[in-house]
Order: sequence, then structure tokens, then C-alpha cells
Amino acid sequence: MTKSPIGGNRSGRKLGQKIKKGKLKASSRRWLERHINDPYVQRAQLEGYRARAAFKLLEIDEKHKILSGARRIIDLGAAPGSWSQIAAKVTNSTDADPRVAAIDFLEMDPIPGVRFLQMDFLDPQAPEKLKEAIGGTPDLVLSDMAAPTTGHRQTDHLRTMHLCEVAAHFAVDVLAEGGHFLAKTFQGGTERDLLNMLKQNFRQVIHVKPASSRAESVEMFLLAKGFKGRQKAGTETETEEEAAE
Repeated sequence: MTKSPIGGNRSGRKLGQKIKKGKLKASSRRWLERHINDPYVQRAQLEGYRARAAFKLLEIDEKHKILSGARRIIDLGAAPGSWSQIAAKVTNSTDADPRVAAIDFLEMDPIPGVRFLQMDFLDPQAPEKLKEAIGGTPDLVLSDMAAPTTGHRQTDHLRTMHLCEVAAHFAVDVLAEGGHFLAKTFQGGTERDLLNMLKQNFRQVIHVKPASSRAESVEMFLLAKGFKGRQKAGTETETEEEAAE
């Protein structure tokens, strides 16, 4: 069970540390203080995860069981790699038998069992390269992608929602029947067309905000469970012909 840090932080580090005033801007100092005093940051360091984001995935899985039984996983926007670390563990992925493929335009240190592509997911060649890298049909597509922020909330929302939409269509294109899709989104409303598309292709579509997601953050996660499977080519035509008879 994934438990929220309570009371202490189990790392031995004292909470409430302050950064000495120096050349740092006040806003940068406040961010750094919040980061080093964040119990999830400290717990990630203690448990060997590359980022606090690991606990977002673990908390979502604790309730919705999206990692259970996953044999192959694709991780979009993977850097620095905490979700890929979890994916490699649950799939028993190894370098000899890789079952996790990850992509990010940022650099990411190697993770055993994870095939990493350093490229933009919006690159037209990226989807095919990911399919080749994973060597099979994934049961789970994860996306922690977010567009670089501009400071303009509506612009940032639209840009990240575009990434979410592209990831969703990719998931529908590659997932095994019964598979799941999890993607970062922002509060402010998921596009209706995207929600309709997911509802047509998955048995359940919900928004989730795990406890480890900072309360002041506008991020949420869009979870689509139980992929219905791709319709076989010609199915509609055959059905129409049968109806005509």
C-alpha cells in the first residue's frame, strides 16, 4: 500500500529548512525551499525513485489497479524516469527482454529494462519507433507530458491538452484489448471531443488527482480503463450488408 508521508519524513532530514538569502531571486528561493521540504521529494530519494512523480502513479494504481497484470508499458514524457522505473519493475523488464519503451525530448539516464528514445513525441516518426522499441502490444500507455509553460494559463492548458489528445489517439492505435491509458491534463476542462473519443473506446473514463499532486497545482490525470479493442477492418460494411439481407 502506498502511504502518504505522515508526521516525519522517514529520511532523517529536518523539515522546514530555509535557504539563505543570496543571489537567488525570492521566487526561486521559495521554490527551492518548498522542494527540499517536500516529504514526497524526500521519500523518493529514500526509496530510490528519480522523482516524486512516482507516488502519483503508485497512488493511482492503488485505487484503480492499472499496473496489475501489465506485461508491456509505454511511457510518454518519461524523463527523469520514475514512472519508467515502476514500469520496468512491474513488467519484470530486462535489457535482454525489454518490455518498457519510453520517450522524451529531454535526456534521461539509462534504466535497466527500458528502451529510451530521446526525441519529441510529436515527431511523425516517434509512434512507429516506440512500437518497434517495445517489441509487442502494450497493456498500458502512460503520459506525463506537459508543454513548457508560458505563464499564460489558457495557452499552457491548450498546449498540454494537445499533447494529451495526441497521446490518447496513440494509445487507441497501439493498446491491447482491456488495456489502460493514463495522461496528465490540467484543470480547466478536458476537450469534449477527446472525452467522447475515449468513452467510445474505453469502458470507463475518469479524472483523478492523487494526494501526492500538490494542492496548488492545476494538474490532474485523465484515466481511461478497459480498452474495447480496435474494430476489425470491414466489420461495419459486413454488418450493413447483413442488415440489408
